[in-house]
Amino acid sequence: MNFKINHLQHTGIPVTDLDVSEAFYKKLGFENVMASGFEHNSGKGTMAMMQQGAMIVELYQMPPQELEEIRSRSNGHIDHIAFDVSDIDEAFTELRNDGFNVMEAAPVFLPFWKNGCKYFNITGPDGERLEFNQIL
Repeated sequence: MNFKINHLQHTGIPVTDLDVSEAFYKKLGFENVMASGFEHNSGKGTMAMMQQGAMIVELYQMPPQELEEIRSRSNGHIDHIAFDVSDIDEAFTELRNDGFNVMEAAPVFLPFWKNGCKYFNITGPDGERLEFNQIL
């Protein structure tokens, strides 16, 4: 691989009530360092990046019509791990060309952080989702 993975960027956890989950993580010493809304399947979701030291947990609440799927999960709620990369386009091209199962057609922009970020996902051998993310 030519692209560089810098570090584990965050762990994403879908939640059913963002306010309750944010309060829980604040009790553990985390601080909300960024909050945003996002569009998903014609609905509006919300998210918060909770940070303590170098650790970041992304808490996100899907649109109301999709909350039942989250409530009914029986195998836990960690959704993905994200790796920070320096060049999202290089990482995308290299992983796609090397035959990895890339889930998106191109890196996706989200209005998170000050200037946004771009990400894409691959799936691992047991279906685990690995996100590659560049904060712009």
